[in-house]
Amino acid sequence: MKVIIVGGGQVGGYIANLLVENGNSVVVIENKEKALQALKNSGLKDECIMMGDGTDALLLEKAGVRSCNALVCTTGMDETNLTAAMMAKFEYDVPKVVARVNNPKNAWLFNAGMGVDVQINQANLLGHMVADDMNYNSMMTLLKLSKGEYSIVRVRVDYHSPTVDKSIAEIELPDKALLIALYEDDTLIIPHGETVIRAGQHILAFADDTAMKELNRIFGSGVSEA
Repeated sequence: MKVIIVGGGQVGGYIANLLVENGNSVVVIENKEKALQALKNSGLKDECIMMGDGTDALLLEKAGVRSCNALVCTTGMDETNLTAAMMAKFEYDVPKVVARVNNPKNAWLFNAGMGVDVQINQANLLGHMVADDMNYNSMMTLLKLSKGEYSIVRVRVDYHSPTVDKSIAEIELPDKALLIALYEDDTLIIPHGETVIRAGQHILAFADDTAMKELNRIFGSGVSEA
């Protein structure tokens, strides 16, 4: 997959290195010398880095915007992220445009009408995570997906859970929940129907808000104030 990242600060640099490690082709556009040096120090190759303005059409074309699969806007300026997003979507028809929201008050602007397929609103995500941690004693929200309707969560199997020592096939899971993995210490298990749930394990799951409450009930302490 070919990805262009507009903004090579800490967020953009981290995403770039993660994508490269997973075999993707990445170009980062950044105009600050300090950030450019940090990108190079992180191990990113020179051919993956371009100096300039990510809202410059000629620079975007040089970076390969006409053939890229996704463009990610991660600068610290919302206006820059929106401008780059609109150019990518409406001028170059980029299939997937992701944009970072810096000021929560601007979140309403980051929508499909402005060229944004996915918005990354860090303040909103952190707020939901704190609220979820207060509501669910045994569950932690790791990531919000699909405009916040679904989450990847981690739930600890309580010693008093009715699922302890039962196989997954014996457990009635919520319709909108999928178990991704089980782990205990350094051992990770891909769950199957015959996999047995043990007390103290942690379960990674994909679920909507309603399913999260049910997962907390059947695997965790069962205490929820939500």
